[in-house]
Amino acid sequence: MPTKLTEFESLWIPKINHILETEIGKDTDQKTLTEAMTYSVNAGGKRLRPLLTLAVLSSLGDKIDHTLLKASCALELMHSYSLVHDDLPAMDNDDLRRGKPTNHVKFGAGMATLAGDGLQPLAFQWLVDNDLDSETQAELTLALAKAAGPHGMVSGQADDIEFEGTRLSLDGLKKLDRNKTGALIRYAVEAGLILGRIIPEKRGSLLTFAEKFGEAYQIYDDILDVVGTEAEIGKPVHQDAGKNTYPNLLGLDKSYGMLHQTVKDAQKALAQAGQDLMIDTSLLNDFTSYFKNKDEK
Repeated sequence: MPTKLTEFESLWIPKINHILETEIGKDTDQKTLTEAMTYSVNAGGKRLRPLLTLAVLSSLGDKIDHTLLKASCALELMHSYSLVHDDLPAMDNDDLRRGKPTNHVKFGAGMATLAGDGLQPLAFQWLVDNDLDSETQAELTLALAKAAGPHGMVSGQADDIEFEGTRLSLDGLKKLDRNKTGALIRYAVEAGLILGRIIPEKRGSLLTFAEKFGEAYQIYDDILDVVGTEAEIGKPVHQDAGKNTYPNLLGLDKSYGMLHQTVKDAQKALAQAGQDLMIDTSLLNDFTSYFKNKDEK
């Protein structure tokens, strides 16, 4: 992994974790609910989404204070809510997440549902319960609502359920993944641009990077279900039979080829963003090292 990203993670992941470990309990008053909410949020994870927001701010040269850090962490609450609900018996009925029992296995389906129900509005609370100006608060809230809602992540989840057992076209699969996985990753970058006060007309190339990064992330996740191990990825593998995934649609070799091209497209957009915004994008480029092609293992 590139040194710049390693150093960035070493600096910011402990700070992200501290926010997530200490701030949730301040806004809850039911003991078991608090335990269920914090259980999933603090069960591990790469913290990729808040890291992307912070990396955008860092690349823009902004000083990251507690307000910006906590606002960036709001996305991790939304992401965790989506995982808790995705694992429920009524959805994927998974028993393991990040190497630990899923929330409903630990607390029961009812309390797990409420844990997700609590995390979702708390994410919005963290975007506005601060000293950011009202325009920034409103733009962040609208952007996250769109990314997480029925034209974003929830739409992707609905497609995932509705079309399981059927074979989508490549365009249909891209739409599903763009919403289910890509929408929150795109928002992570968008949030950095909003917090960094970059005007909408200057955001295009960096948002294209975010979209391509999100696409690559899902392709890679699909590949890992085929070639990875439970120890490596923290959840059962070979779970995607009958689902709409890139290996199931294209085969493994073509999926690797699409991953390689998508990462190249992300890097191209990032190079353009560097010119458009006159910034050093090398830190953001290092994030693409997450995706290992088959000859890089």
